[in-house]
Amino acid sequence: MEALLADGWRVIGPKLGDGAIVYDEIESASDMPRGLTDEQEGGRYRLREGDPNRWFDYVVGPQSWKKYLFPARQKLWSAEKGDNGFAIEPHEDDFPKTALFGARACEIAAIEVQDRVFDNGDFTDSGYKRRREATLIVAVQCARSAATCFCASMNTGPSADSGFDIALTELDDGGFFVECGSDRGAAILDRIGPAEAGTAELEAANAVTLKAAGMQTRSMPDNIPALLRENLDHPRWAEVAERCLSCANCTMACPTCFCSDVEDVNDLSGDHAERWRVWDSCFTLDFSYIHGGSVRRSTLSRYRQWMTHKLSSWHDQFDTSGCVGCGRCIAWCPVGIDITEEAAAFAAEPLAQEG
Repeated sequence: MEALLADGWRVIGPKLGDGAIVYDEIESASDMPRGLTDEQEGGRYRLREGDPNRWFDYVVGPQSWKKYLFPARQKLWSAEKGDNGFAIEPHEDDFPKTALFGARACEIAAIEVQDRVFDNGDFTDSGYKRRREATLIVAVQCARSAATCFCASMNTGPSADSGFDIALTELDDGGFFVECGSDRGAAILDRIGPAEAGTAELEAANAVTLKAAGMQTRSMPDNIPALLRENLDHPRWAEVAERCLSCANCTMACPTCFCSDVEDVNDLSGDHAERWRVWDSCFTLDFSYIHGGSVRRSTLSRYRQWMTHKLSSWHDQFDTSGCVGCGRCIAWCPVGIDITEEAAAFAAEPLAQEG
C-alpha cells in the first residue's frame, strides 16, 4: 500500500463502516478491518471478531466496486442559456488513477462482465472506459467462503487466475503469496522487492483457495439458461413473488446489474439545465413504464425478468452469465430469497415440454 501511494495511486479498499465491510479510500494498512470475519445467510449479515493476525478473513459486503466504475449518480452534461439558445457542455468526472485494493475473484469477474456491457467496442461508454483505464486491481484470493457464496459453481472463484495487476494470497503462516498479472503490477512489486516463491509456497497458496472452494454448500445448476427459458410459466414464480418485496436490494447489491435512468433538471430561472444518469432497478414499477402504463406490473413478472435476464438471456447478449456467485442478493434480501434455491426448484420439477 505504501508503494501504491508513493506512486501516486488513490487507494480504495475495505474499511469498517455501518457494521459492514465497505469500500472507501484508505491511506494506510491501519484503516483496514484486520481481525474481523463475517457470518452471512439468507437475509443476514453480521461481523464478528476473528483471528487478530488475519487481514482478509471476511468475504464480500453490501458494496461492490461498480460504485466507482459505474457511479450511482453520474452527470452527463450541463447546458447554459445564451443569446443564441442553449450551449451544451459534456461533463467528465474527475477520476484519478485508482487502485482497487482487495478485490475478490467473483468481483473481478463482475468487473469483466460490466466491461462487456459498457466497453464492448461497438457501443462504448466513454466515462466507464476512462475510469476503467485509470484503474489498477490488487486482488485477494479467498481463504474462506461465506455460507452464501457459490462462485465455484459459476467458475468465477474463489481464486482469480487473470484480470488483476497484483494478487495476494494470505497464507496460514501469516505470510503472503504474491502473483503479478501486468506490467503495472510488476512496477509496483519492483518497489517492494519480494522474495521469490518456491514450490512449497505455491502449494500452500493453492491449498488456501481449494479449502475455500470446499466450504461452499450452495451451487447453481449447470443447465440453468435453458431451464429458465423453458419454465417461464412455472408455478414457482408465483410462490417466490408472494415473498418478494420488490425492494430492489438484490439489484443494488449486485456487482453486475447495470439498469439506469436519466434525469433532466433545471434551475428556476430556466437558464441552466443538467442531465444525470442514476442507478435504477427492473424491480421498480416505473422501470418498464411506457405510454399506457408499465409492461411489468406484477411482482411475479419483475422477479422473473430479473432472474431470467441474470442467468439466461444475459448469455445471449454478452456471451456470459450475469451472475458471478458472490451471494450478495441472498444475504441482502430482507426476506432471504435465495437465487440458488429458486434455480434448484426449477431443476427439480421442470414443466413438461409439449411434443
